[in-house]
Amino acid sequence: MKSPPTMKSCNNPPCSMAAILAAILLAASLPQTALSFAPPKKSPPSTTALVHILSAITPTYQEDLTFTPPNTFTEGQISEELCTSAAEKMKRVMVPVGKDVSETGFVGISFIHFEAQKKKNSNAKKKSLLPLLLVHGFDSSALEYRRLGPQLASMGIDVYAVDLLGWGYTQLENVKSFSAAAKVEALQGFWETVGGNGELVVGGASLGGAAVIEFAAKNLYKEVASDDEADNNNNNNRSEGFVRGTVLIDAQGFVDGIGPMSFLPAPLARAGIKVLQSVPLRNSANQMSYYNPETYATEDALKVGRLHCLREGWEDGMLSFMQSGGFRPKEKVAKIDVPSLVLWGRQDGILEGKEFAQKFIDTMPNAELQWVEECGHVPHLEQPELTARYIADFLESDKMRPLGNKSASVNPIFGNLLSFLN
Repeated sequence: MKSPPTMKSCNNPPCSMAAILAAILLAASLPQTALSFAPPKKSPPSTTALVHILSAITPTYQEDLTFTPPNTFTEGQISEELCTSAAEKMKRVMVPVGKDVSETGFVGISFIHFEAQKKKNSNAKKKSLLPLLLVHGFDSSALEYRRLGPQLASMGIDVYAVDLLGWGYTQLENVKSFSAAAKVEALQGFWETVGGNGELVVGGASLGGAAVIEFAAKNLYKEVASDDEADNNNNNNRSEGFVRGTVLIDAQGFVDGIGPMSFLPAPLARAGIKVLQSVPLRNSANQMSYYNPETYATEDALKVGRLHCLREGWEDGMLSFMQSGGFRPKEKVAKIDVPSLVLWGRQDGILEGKEFAQKFIDTMPNAELQWVEECGHVPHLEQPELTARYIADFLESDKMRPLGNKSASVNPIFGNLLSFLN
C-alpha cells in the first residue's frame, strides 16, 4: 500500500488506524531495547496482544506538510477576529480515496477542530458527548462555522468543521475527480483517518445537508444480531456503522442534481463558473442569506465566502462537480432513521421552511424540528448562540448518549495485519 504524500505526525486525538500501523512498522525497525512493547522473541504477538498494543499507542493522524492555512487577515483583508482565529486552527490531513479520485490513493482534506473545553470551577461530573462533524454549504468552506464552532466547544462538544473536496482549502492539484461521489468518499476517508470511524453525529448546512444525507445513509449506526448463540443469550449484539445522529441546518434534501448546469458544454459552464466567482453574484447571495442583512451581509462576510474561490484550480474543481450532476439525496432522506435535529431559520428566503422543514419531519422516522427565530438561511452565522444551544440540548439528550460501541466491520488494513500475524 502506498504511503500518503509528505506529512507530519500530529498528536491530536482521535486516532487513525493507518497512523497506528505506521507507528508499529516504525517501531519494528528500531533496536529491541528501544521498544516498550516488544513481543517475546519465541513467538509473534497474538491478535489479542496486538489489540492491547494498538490501544496503548498515543492517537495520531498524519498532517499534510505542504499545507499553509489561509491568512484571512493580511491576504483576505478580513477583520472578523473569529475568522482569523478559525483560520489559524485549520489543518489538512491526507485521507484515502479510490484511484478514480486520485492516482496516489490520497487527497488532502482541510478542517478546523474546535476542541471541547472543560468548564472551569465545575465540580459536577460532565457526561461525555458525541463529537460533531459539520459540513459547509455549496462552494463554501469550514470557515462558515467560525461562529458556531467556538460556541459548541465552550459547551463541551468536540467539533470538526470539514471542507468538501474541491471547495474550501482542500487539495486541488493532482486530483482526477471533484464529483459529488468523490466529495462523499473523501468525507468518509476523513472520518476514517481522523475519527477512526468512531460513533459521531454529522451535521450539514444548505447543500452540505445533501452531502451529509448521502454520507449518513452509507454509515448509519445499527445493532446487528450476533451469529453466536451465547452472545445473543447475553444480549451482546454487535453493531455496524458509526453515524448516531444528524443535524440538518436549512438543508437541501429534496432536490437532486444541479439542473441544466450539468449538461452545459465546458466553455459555457466555465463562463457560468466565472460569474459564480464574481463579487456582484456573491454579494447578491450574501444579501439573500440573512434575515438582517444590514448587520450580517457585510463586506467581511462576502470576503470570507469568496476567498477560497481565488485559489488556482478552483475553477477546474467546480467544473468537475457540475459535470458530475451534483448530489442526489432525495431517495435517501427516508433511510436516515437515527435521531435527527432539523434546524430552520424562520425567515429563510432561499429554502422555504414551511415546505422543506416540515417535509424532513414527515419523511424521516426519527426527526424533530426546531425553528430559529429572526433568522434567514444561515442560523449558524446569524444566530450562532441560539443554534449552539439547540444542538447542545440535542447532543445532551439520553438518546444521544455515547455507547462506546465500535463498528463490526474491521478496517481492511487492520484486518490484513491481524491475519498476517496469526
